[in-house]
Amino acid sequence: MRVIIFGATGMVGQGVLRECLIDPGIESVLAIGRSPTGVRSAKLTEITHGDFTDYSAIEAQLTGYDACFFCLGVSSIGLSEERYRHLTYDITLAAATTLARLNPQMTLTYVTGLRTDSTEQGSRMWARVKGKTENDLLKLPFKAAYMFRPGAIQPLHGVRSKTAWVQAIYTVTWPLWPVLRRISPSLVTSTEQMGRAMIHVAREGYPRKVLEMEDINSV
Repeated sequence: MRVIIFGATGMVGQGVLRECLIDPGIESVLAIGRSPTGVRSAKLTEITHGDFTDYSAIEAQLTGYDACFFCLGVSSIGLSEERYRHLTYDITLAAATTLARLNPQMTLTYVTGLRTDSTEQGSRMWARVKGKTENDLLKLPFKAAYMFRPGAIQPLHGVRSKTAWVQAIYTVTWPLWPVLRRISPSLVTSTEQMGRAMIHVAREGYPRKVLEMEDINSV
């Protein structure tokens, strides 16, 4: 497979990038982001792109890919609904619409979140916005699209959160993570498992379009 990753400098994206680079079945990886990943690999090509609502300047470099792993996302904490919708819905759909047109045989996997609201009617703002994003991604003319809804994610293999306070929490609670994964497999996964699951689903498919934690951990 030839794959594209959005958000490869984020915590989930770092894990997905690592698994792609060590997977012998993946021929090449294109990482698109606002800043370089700092990773060096013969498989990896990077595009630093400023406007995530317009890809017209780089369209020629986005063709001929089999899968896209969309790991770009932000926390809703402190954001208005309008701002969160722009960063979550508008940016995601701009990229996905472009890729669906250029690569109709592509499989898209999108990292969303546990308890996303598919009805788009609930009281939690972030869950409604995520739900609309999922629903509209599933309407695009990809070969297939899958929504990944992780809960708590343990960073492995040197993966770190770019958000200082989040990374501080991971550092303090590190000894508890192996226990949490054993006793609460429906609530906890890892960056390694996320990467492996997304690659497997892009390659082999999955019976459901929306993957909850049990699905992610069982793939």
